[in-house]
Amino acid sequence: MQTTDFVATVFDGTSNPNKVTVTFTMALNALLKGHTTTIILMVEAVELGKPGATAGMAIGKPFEPVSDLLAKYMDKGGRIAICGSCMIHNGLTAEQMDPRFEVITAPDVIELLMGAKGSLQVT
Repeated sequence: MQTTDFVATVFDGTSNPNKVTVTFTMALNALLKGHTTTIILMVEAVELGKPGATAGMAIGKPFEPVSDLLAKYMDKGGRIAICGSCMIHNGLTAEQMDPRFEVITAPDVIELLMGAKGSLQVT
């Protein structure tokens, strides 16, 4: 797993659009400032790894809808990693996940966090 400058980890999924929105907003802004960036989806957030999962997630101004943030984030080269153990624990499979996203392990999470210049943990 290649490390990135900035790592944002989110633990909530569709049940907490505020936290998801802040995570994607900050990760996109890190990219816009020229940093390489990875968002790690953990615990319930692994559900966001399914294609279309962010559709309809919008908390209102001044924030953009999560689907728009995700599209911009991916277009600018952002990476999304899915905790494999969390995915399995939540009854999901790698085949259900967006193929642009990487399923990672606990050692990968540690490598990403330890190699980052900065991180944001949204719990």
